[in-house]
Amino acid sequence: MYQISKEFHLSASHQLFGLAEGHPCGRIHGHNYIIRVALQAQKINDHGFLVDYNDLKPFGKWLDETMDHQHLNEVFEFQPSAENMARHLTQELAERLDLPEGCTVSVSISETPKTWATWSQ
Repeated sequence: MYQISKEFHLSASHQLFGLAEGHPCGRIHGHNYIIRVALQAQKINDHGFLVDYNDLKPFGKWLDETMDHQHLNEVFEFQPSAENMARHLTQELAERLDLPEGCTVSVSISETPKTWATWSQ
């Protein structure tokens, strides 16, 4: 099985609602996010690529324009937890890329150096 991955970095704020009183994520706060895209498939193309990394540039541009230095509660219509954003970004990437047959996509999001949330499809 072949797998490639690419990281994107951005900074943004968010606030999570419905948490216990005093929970640190219940107030507006920010993160330096790392978003890792991973693609996996059994086959590669005639050029020796699963997917050309250049094909991921438009997704990186979309991330910069949509999320970087934004308040994510104003960007998304869902609670912007790392888990929810990983799912949304996986779907967004799958729609934006012409993926080879049988290719799986996952997006992992890190809010802190010790935490990651991942969604795969």
